[in-house]
Amino acid sequence: MSAFLLLTLMLCCTNKAGRAEMTLQPQTLTALRGDESRFTCSTKNPQWVSMVWQLSGKTALIISQQNGPELPSNPNITAEKVSSAQGDGWTLVLKNTQRQQEGEVTCDLLEGNKKSAYLYVQEKGTVKILGQSKMALKEQSVEFECQAAGWSPSPTLLWKLNGKQVNRADYNLSAEQSGQGHFSVSSNLSVKASSSCDVHCLVSVSAMSKPLNSTVRLTVVAEVLESGDCTVAVALLGSLSALLLLALLCVGTVLFLRQRGRTKAGLQQAIRFSQSQNGRISVVGAAEGKVNLGYSNDKDTFFNELIIGPPIPIITPNSLDKVPDVVSSSSLSFQSDTSSEPSAKNVRSVTTV
Repeated sequence: MSAFLLLTLMLCCTNKAGRAEMTLQPQTLTALRGDESRFTCSTKNPQWVSMVWQLSGKTALIISQQNGPELPSNPNITAEKVSSAQGDGWTLVLKNTQRQQEGEVTCDLLEGNKKSAYLYVQEKGTVKILGQSKMALKEQSVEFECQAAGWSPSPTLLWKLNGKQVNRADYNLSAEQSGQGHFSVSSNLSVKASSSCDVHCLVSVSAMSKPLNSTVRLTVVAEVLESGDCTVAVALLGSLSALLLLALLCVGTVLFLRQRGRTKAGLQQAIRFSQSQNGRISVVGAAEGKVNLGYSNDKDTFFNELIIGPPIPIITPNSLDKVPDVVSSSSLSFQSDTSSEPSAKNVRSVTTV
């Protein structure tokens, strides 16, 4: 009976010793989504047969001591054999860590040998200071706004001026949670322009080795002029000159278009006035018969047709006393009295008045 009890105690001690020799490192791991994650399971017990890896209770990989990995359920999940002071074992490698893999990580050697760790997965978003670099007069208050979006968990945001951290009481913070557990953070900083400096907005989560940084420049104009920094001064003068030139071009264009419109209106008015005057002359000529376009100084040339009235007869010297002082275009007897007179060499032009 005593021998049986002694054997039972020896087996219990052996099992407890085997379980104590198993290790899983690290106990907790925080990784960024998309980064690589590693857990190492080792044991000094050479009698193990299979090593089962589980993520949040689901089998992810099975490793045989003789054949190595047997069940790679995901191409992004692999294993590497290791040997260390803790014994021989395998490292579980998550090549592209995802949010759904967050949770308990278990290494099970069966026969009661089991260890667990925990994986936290964080997400890196974006950060940006709104607007561009600014110029200000000395002692002027300048506002800056920084926005960070798409982070998980809610990130840490802080400001720095020329590498020196700004006191937390000098800026505000507001955070809100969006869908899929993402967080957005915004902050406003008021700076008194005492000297030119770089303005930094830094955002990070614990898994990041260094924060994301957005930077703009605050330039104090009085300081630039005192220091004689020609580059910034010339840039400032160039900007002002460009704005002035643009304003002059706009004014010139407006004046040109206005003058052009006035000129065009005057030309159209002149054309209408000329047309109305020509119409009046034609009407007067037709009504009063004061225009004789057939008149010519050349005695050998005679236009026998007036604008108004019948053809003008040829008057001989013997019949000059028959020519009336005024020739009326409406007189029908004029042609009958003079149509029988002989032609003469000299031609006298008569103009109706």
